[in-house]
Formats: sequence, structure tokens, C-alpha cells
Amino acid sequence: MEVERVQHLAYGPLKELPAQFIRPADERPENTKAVEGVRLPVISLSLPHDLLVKQIAEAASEWGIMLITDHGISPTLISRLQEVGQQFFAIPQKEKEAYANDPSIGRFEGYGTRMTKNDEHKVEWIDYFFHLMSPSSKINYDIWPKNPPSYREVTEEYNKELLRLTDKVLGLMSEGLGLERKALKSSLGGQMLELEMKINMYPPCPQPELALGVEAHTDMSALTLLVPNDVPGLQFWRHDHWVAVDYLKNAILVHVGDQLEVLSNGKYKGVLHRSLVNKERTRMSWAVFVAPPHEAVIGPLPALVNQENPSKFSTKTFAEFRRRKFNKLPQ
Repeated sequence: MEVERVQHLAYGPLKELPAQFIRPADERPENTKAVEGVRLPVISLSLPHDLLVKQIAEAASEWGIMLITDHGISPTLISRLQEVGQQFFAIPQKEKEAYANDPSIGRFEGYGTRMTKNDEHKVEWIDYFFHLMSPSSKINYDIWPKNPPSYREVTEEYNKELLRLTDKVLGLMSEGLGLERKALKSSLGGQMLELEMKINMYPPCPQPELALGVEAHTDMSALTLLVPNDVPGLQFWRHDHWVAVDYLKNAILVHVGDQLEVLSNGKYKGVLHRSLVNKERTRMSWAVFVAPPHEAVIGPLPALVNQENPSKFSTKTFAEFRRRKFNKLPQ
């Protein structure tokens, strides 16, 4: 079945938004504007260790989202990552379609466009490219773009840096829970922890006040590590309001996902977030989802459960969680 790509629509003679992209009134950006003057935590990994543990734990508990600086990933590598992603979306449409995925038969990796997943049958203003980055034993290199030719080299280098950063952040978060440094990573599969790359491409939209790039959701992952381009659009839910994320060049945006919320027995909060789109400019982001293998059993860590703080979540495999996942929506 031929899929109508958002990028193809956007660069055609489109004057009005097709009906399937117009969100219900209570979801439209024109009716749900972000609150002004709120800034999410910005945390330097160069801080003294004890202070760093404290700040990471506070941000994960109170916000569920933070910006990380001084993370050791070179600005040059981040720029190269963004360049090869942009170059893929610039190749001819027929060439991109050779990488098309098909979620209807369980083939999620590759080039895709979000299908409807809500009662109103509304779709999101986004095309994307998704593939596994780690562990190496599970990678299907056949689905990685061959054009641009440097895509694999750059992405593998970025993967190495993110494995290092993931280990550090999970270690700090473990200590913030009063646990041993390896506790969270071990519970998420240890060396079989998966890193999944998703390049999000939000083309210019003729009526951005009526559309969403991605509707409100929490991430199924344990963590999401994200770098955007400089076009604003990411918002998160806090204290009954949407809050816009300010762009900070070369910073890594860290989201707490559902699996960390479960493991921490609710101390760390999976953040509800959404993506807006722009009328004149293309917004892009490079999200890496840090997730357990499907067979991993995830539940509140026993050390965090007692009579005063009983278990808030059931224990299940990650595969079962993915099947049952429902979005958390603002009340």
C-alpha cells in the first residue's frame, strides 16, 4: 500500500492542512499555548559528583526532563550526525521508499510516516527514520541508509558516545535512588540494553496552529537522549501547563521514560511531551531511546518498596508493556 508522505505533501502546492491532520480543538496549539517564563533544569556533567547526583535525581523526580551539558560528545560529531540525517531526507523520494517500513506486519525499522493511533483517526505531521543502534548482535545494517555514504560511520561513532553517556546517566540516577551505580542498568538488561535511533522530520506546515508533529505521550523507553535542530517545537507538561523547551546548542535533552518510572516505583517521572511544527522551517530531532530487551522483566526495584512506599506498578516483560502501552494525557 502506498503511503502519503508528509514531506511530499509539504513541498507540493499545499495551501490548507488536509483534514486528517487537523487536531481536535482541545489539542490544537492555538488553544493550548505554552506558559511563559519556565525553564527546565540545565545540568553540567562537570559538577562535583555528589552535587551532580543530587541535581540529576531532583530533575528526574520533579521534572522528568533536563538538558545535559559538558557531556563529552564533540560538537563536530553532533553536527555530522545532523548532516547525514538531513542528507537522507534530501535524497529522491523513490530512493527513500526503498527503506520503507511496514508496522502492520511488525516491520518497524526503516523509513516511515506516523499512522493514526487515536479515536479521532488524526495523523501527525511527521516523517521519520527508525533503526536499532545497539547491541551489535541485533543490528540489521541492511536497513541503514546507504546514501549518504557516511551515514553508518557517523552513526556508529555517535552510538559509542551514547553508550558511554547512557552508562553515566543511569549510574547517577541509580545513586540518586540510594542504590549501587549499576542497579538501573542491570535491571534494564545490562550489556543487552538497546539503543534505538529515530530521526524525526517535521516539514513546514501550512497551518501549524491546527496540527501536531507528535501528539502528547510519554516514551516507552527508560531514557530518551535527544538533540534537535534550532527550530523550536518540543513542549512538556508541567503543573497543568505546556512548557516550551528552549534550544541550547550541543546540549543533550534527557527524558525520563516509562521504564525508569516503574523501576524507581514512581520517584522518577516519565515526562508527558508533544512536538509542534513550523510554518516556514523544517524542524528535525535525533532521538535515541534507551530501552530494555523485549524479554526483560520490569517492575519496581525491591529496595524501593516497603510498607510506607508500596509497589505502584505491576511487573511485566517489556514486550508485554509495549503491547499494552497507552498514552498518558493531561487531565
